[in-house]
Amino acid sequence: MTLKTIVERERHLPSQAGVFEHIAVLYHPKIEATEPVAEEICAWLQGQGLTAWRALTWDEESVRPRLADCDLVIVLGGDGSILRTSRMAANCATPLLGINMGRLGFLSEASPDNWREKLPAIFSGDYWIESRMMLKAAAWRGDQQLCEHLALNDVVISRGTLARVVRLRTEIDGERLTTYIADGLIVSTPTGSTAYALAVGGPVLPPALRNILVIPIAPHLTLDRAIVLSEGALVKVNVGTDYDAILTVDGQYAVDLVDGDRIEVSTSDLSSHFVRTGKRNYFYHMLLDRLEPRQIDDKI
Repeated sequence: MTLKTIVERERHLPSQAGVFEHIAVLYHPKIEATEPVAEEICAWLQGQGLTAWRALTWDEESVRPRLADCDLVIVLGGDGSILRTSRMAANCATPLLGINMGRLGFLSEASPDNWREKLPAIFSGDYWIESRMMLKAAAWRGDQQLCEHLALNDVVISRGTLARVVRLRTEIDGERLTTYIADGLIVSTPTGSTAYALAVGGPVLPPALRNILVIPIAPHLTLDRAIVLSEGALVKVNVGTDYDAILTVDGQYAVDLVDGDRIEVSTSDLSSHFVRTGKRNYFYHMLLDRLEPRQIDDKI
């Protein structure tokens, strides 16, 4: 990493300890339990003399512009809610604090049971900021750009509704890698390595890394190993299909693809920032805590 890169990254770091004054509290519209907790948190924040407002995570059009004036975003829901909010907050580098009211909670820092202990510590300056890389994905049909999206987890090019393979000619930095004949291809961040990529047998990458993971989904008579790329790599995928295919970003945006479409994925200049209160090596304990109980439950 060059000195220039370090300086540029430091320049865009979010608020430092003790200066959170304007806070957004976002809750999930389909998880009823999140709204009363959001109300309690807002009341507590306002009782400390802070400015706080609440809204639905799905109200992106109205929420996104307001985040630029916030020092902190508290997100109530599951990992999907945090993924959605991370994309909204990326342009203004506003840090997020996740309160897990979903299932796994890989990205969360607190729970409905302990936020009353966590928040006072955070607002007294007892926290650190974790930055995670994001991807930029663009889809093209000839010279026409179909879409461009940010991703914190992953970009997936896959078959459509029919169980028919797609042919994905893949280039890395302009050089042909291979043509995957598969159900699809995942291009993932280290954050996404514990999501879809993990489910298809990919390696787990610590979130502090800035690498790109490329892993096929159910490949047939073709390269079946995950590949880890450097931060600056450009991945181009040309779609070959006799039926339909689809591009999904963080499992939330979907774009229909046809034969000949092209996907380009690279590291974004933007990052997501998270408020953390535990040790800086928390990830390994958290990973085992999320995975081991499920293995035990399966055996009972």
